[in-house]
Amino acid sequence: MPHPPLPSTQSAVFAIEAMAARHGREVRAAHDIGRDQTFAGLVGGHDVGDGLDAIPHEALLEIGGRPEITVRLFVHDEVVVAVDNIAFDVPRDSVPAFLDAVWSGQVQVRRRTFPPSCTLIVTVPGEPGYREAVAHHQLSPWLAGLIR
Repeated sequence: MPHPPLPSTQSAVFAIEAMAARHGREVRAAHDIGRDQTFAGLVGGHDVGDGLDAIPHEALLEIGGRPEITVRLFVHDEVVVAVDNIAFDVPRDSVPAFLDAVWSGQVQVRRRTFPPSCTLIVTVPGEPGYREAVAHHQLSPWLAGLIR
């Protein structure tokens, strides 16, 4: 299912804040704006026409409640969503749907006996599931409650 496009960091911040409000979550945002403040200033050239002509904007969103969620939005459509300190690379346009899936209970932890391992799985309708390995020392009480 296609998601509405989020062409800028600010549009993604607004969409995430709206989704969080829908689920009764509070969002704290920190913004880094400008080449001297963002990662793009470290790796991008300073020539006009390098694809970075706009002012770079990155944001870190901390979302209250259980599970603990942080969203780091980078300049080039890169997004890292951490759910109880388990990091997922999520396309910018899919972040609101990803968060909705987490808060709607479409998340589980699968445990294998041999070889011993755990995997956190977030199922977003219309997309392949997002999977990340979870070390046993990373199992928070919230994650442990999801084990199947």
